[in-house]
Amino acid sequence: MADEANSLEDLKELTEGGKGAAGGEAGAEVIHAAEVIETVTAEPVIDSQGRSYATGKRKNAIARVWIKPGSGKVTVNGRDQEIYFARPVLRMILLQPFEVTDRVGQFDVVCTVKGGGLSGQAGAVRHGISKALTYYEPALRSALKGEGFLTRDSRAVERKKYGRAKARRSFQFSKR
Repeated sequence: MADEANSLEDLKELTEGGKGAAGGEAGAEVIHAAEVIETVTAEPVIDSQGRSYATGKRKNAIARVWIKPGSGKVTVNGRDQEIYFARPVLRMILLQPFEVTDRVGQFDVVCTVKGGGLSGQAGAVRHGISKALTYYEPALRSALKGEGFLTRDSRAVERKKYGRAKARRSFQFSKR
C-alpha cells in the first residue's frame, strides 16, 4: 500500500500514468464520474397555461389536481370547496399543504375526484395538491416530505374472507 492516493488530483496522476488499481481505462472512468457529480436542482413542471398537474390517491379515491397562482380559490368537481366538503375537518385537510409551505391564498386549485367517500376524497386531493406544489416549486419538496404529504396512504378496507362474518370477525359461537 505504498501508492496511496489521498485526493482526486493524486488519483488523476495515477490513472494518467497507467498505475491505477483497476488498470488505466477503468480508473479514468471513475475519475470522470466523480468530476461530473454536482448538485442537480429539479426543474418546475408547468404547462402552457401556467398550471402544474398531479394525481393524488387515497383509499379508493383518485383526484386529478391542477394548481396555478391565484387568490386561493379551491374548486372540486365544479363546486366550491365549502359546498363539496361541508365538514370543516375535510376543508382543513385540503389546506394543510399550503399551511406547511406558507402558501395560503397564493394558488388556485381545480380538481376532479372520483371514487371512495368524502374522507378518502379529501385525502386524495391533499395528496394531489402536495405533489402539484412540488412540481410547481421543487424547493418545497423537503417541507412536504417531512410532513408525510407526498407519501400515498396505502391503508384501505381489508377484504372479507370466506368462513368469516367480516374481514376478521368470526360467526357467533354456539356451544349448544
